Amino acid sequence: MGEVGVVLAMLLAVVASGYLVRLLPIALPLPLVQIALGAAIAGLGWHPVRLEPHTFFILFLPPLLFLDGWRIPKVGLLRDKGVILELALGLVLFTVLGAGFLIHWLVPELPLAVSFALAAILAPTDPVAVGSIAARVPIPPRLMHILEGESLLNDASGLVCFRFAVAATLTGTFSLSSAALTFVWVALAGIASGVLLTLAMGIAQRLLARHFGEEAGASILLNLLLPFGAYIVAEHIGASGILAAVAAGITMSYVELSGRALATTRIRRNVVWDTVQFALNGVMFVLLGEQLPDIVRAALHGPDLPEPRDIWWLAGNALLISLSLILLRLAWVWVSLRASRMLALRNGREGIMPRKRLIFATSLAGVRGAITLAGILTLPLAMPGGEPFPGRDLAVFLASAVIVVSLVVASVALPRLLRGLELPPETAAEAEEEQARQAATLAALGAIDRAGPPRLLDEQDAEIHASAAEQVRGLYQHRLGGGSSDGLHPARARVAEEAERHYRLAALNAERQVLLHMARHNQLSDETARRLVQEIDLVEARYRSRGGH
Repeated sequence: MGEVGVVLAMLLAVVASGYLVRLLPIALPLPLVQIALGAAIAGLGWHPVRLEPHTFFILFLPPLLFLDGWRIPKVGLLRDKGVILELALGLVLFTVLGAGFLIHWLVPELPLAVSFALAAILAPTDPVAVGSIAARVPIPPRLMHILEGESLLNDASGLVCFRFAVAATLTGTFSLSSAALTFVWVALAGIASGVLLTLAMGIAQRLLARHFGEEAGASILLNLLLPFGAYIVAEHIGASGILAAVAAGITMSYVELSGRALATTRIRRNVVWDTVQFALNGVMFVLLGEQLPDIVRAALHGPDLPEPRDIWWLAGNALLISLSLILLRLAWVWVSLRASRMLALRNGREGIMPRKRLIFATSLAGVRGAITLAGILTLPLAMPGGEPFPGRDLAVFLASAVIVVSLVVASVALPRLLRGLELPPETAAEAEEEQARQAATLAALGAIDRAGPPRLLDEQDAEIHASAAEQVRGLYQHRLGGGSSDGLHPARARVAEEAERHYRLAALNAERQVLLHMARHNQLSDETARRLVQEIDLVEARYRSRGGH
């Protein structure tokens, strides 16, 4: 019961963190509060949780990466694809090389391959942590979309680089040409695995729903298992399970646009995934806090050390690495934006250079979080010959310290940089939403006219149906409620209620189909479509509950 008790305590700490972060007078990022609660659990003297590195990796990363791929705004991703690719691929390689050599120079006892592995796992950023920091000072939407897109892609690129660096440490050899060929296979086969498995699952669910009806619980459970399945299949064929999970999530966002799932299934599925995301992110940071005393102790008094390390030496190196990551990011952002502006001017297009405050904010927004923590804890415990993995305890400490430092720096600096920053309003998104609502309303009105009574009715019931149809039609024409069944016989009132429900459901279905059609044909961003469809689903669920199914 000891380990079960610790797990339950960590889950309770995640719940408590959600309330504590709202009660605190200052805007602390949620991960910092969760780390502190984890340290408090460790202070109670409970036996710390011990997970095998591979178990930890597969337990936390696939669902988080899958959800990132599923929910990232695709229109924003495509619109700013140049900037996102520069940050997610170019900056990752720049960070691996620059920070890798710097770490090896600062800490010579870390082999160069291990230094590169540490730099690679420090490259991915965490937009969830940034979002929690900026909860009281909103980040500009376009900047947030860029950070989300960068995080999605640099998770994959950083973890793949990390995998190669660890392999080089274990084997003692590294071939650039061999690594390049392996990378192509690992990437393409991983992406194909995620896409094909998601499409196969979608087809299977449609066939089962057509012949046996849709069971919401089974459908949601299958959806939860999908990222783990994609990861395992890809790893089994020697490909990247990380990229498979991301590809499965992106493919799932397009499968979702088919609109075949029931409204109640989509509502429940969104709630379940929100809970899973909150729990997994929270447990990881609580776990970091719970293990932090042991991490510090191992870094100070490792079994392979002739004498204990100095705590100030460890803290100083962690701060220097954190500062170097900020400066590397700032240099890359500045140079890449200048290069993009010069290229645009050369091609006769308007080149825009963002304000310096936004550039500094982008640099400080490179907060390390869940992916870095999950990755560094997967470092092997031992070499193939049985000897300890070189510098593992020190690497875990440095990565953990950088996570904490980046959270603290961003929580202090970002609100000050963004406060009072005036940006032009993003009218395009508002116009897009208004256009979508108008198109959905017109489709709903057409569906009401086509629906007609569900069966042959007597004259009095036909009048009730006509009145109900007119009432729903008026709801869409003016977005106002109207009509009442007061004064009707109970039996007639029931007919009126059923009639309104019939026409309302027909109209809601037409609204949803138009929105999904617009999203499929890139006339509407998937982010806006998802929000509008969720509104329709909630209304539909209310009407269906009235009918008892």
